[in-house]
Amino acid sequence: MRAAAGCAILRGMNIARILVLALCLRLLGAPASAEQSVAPGANRHYLAPQVAVETWVRRFETESREVYAERHAIVAALDLAPGARVADVGAGTGLFVPLLAHAVGDSGRVFALDIAPAFVDHLRERVAAHGLGNVSVVTSAVDAVPLPPASIDVAFLCNVYHHLEYPQTVLASLKRALAPGGRLVVVDFERIEGLSPRWILGHVRAGREVVAEEIARAGFLPAPAAHAGMLTQNYLLTFTRP
Repeated sequence: MRAAAGCAILRGMNIARILVLALCLRLLGAPASAEQSVAPGANRHYLAPQVAVETWVRRFETESREVYAERHAIVAALDLAPGARVADVGAGTGLFVPLLAHAVGDSGRVFALDIAPAFVDHLRERVAAHGLGNVSVVTSAVDAVPLPPASIDVAFLCNVYHHLEYPQTVLASLKRALAPGGRLVVVDFERIEGLSPRWILGHVRAGREVVAEEIARAGFLPAPAAHAGMLTQNYLLTFTRP
């Protein structure tokens, strides 16, 4: 009897230690999922303690960057109706946030998400400066989008997918957050061996075919590519949540 009781106590202690360890890892930013990182360190520059957001604003918001030059066309391609709920996943410096807020109107909602504290602070400042009452800034996690089930109609990732360390768990969280029939729109760099610039080949882990396969594996359905030829340095893919 005493031996059995002792074993039970030890098991209880072990379980308690496991729970405490899991909580500590979560607080330290370690992912809860079992998925292995496919891009270790992909976000290290944004998560550094001393991030100069102004440097990233100058880098991201310049006419020489295709997604900036074509920002209005990209938002138009999202075909957002007034009242729509859209998540700008990996919103970064907030380039698209005012445009999305205008597109969905006062009756709509924009969730601007990022994992980097410096970007989150900058997003809040930008939202306040523009008086965007229909925008909520959300601190995201490296392995999940913390939005309630069926809370959005469109999930938008622009030059963000290649930064996902845990694509399958992030996609699972996006699938939960999207309402049935909701859309996932991904804009990312074209990566073609032998054709793409060296920096893209070194920085972007996969081309559009691999990205499309990963998204399909997560349970999304490809949608017609009405805007397939709109970009040259990037591609635009649309999927729906069944």
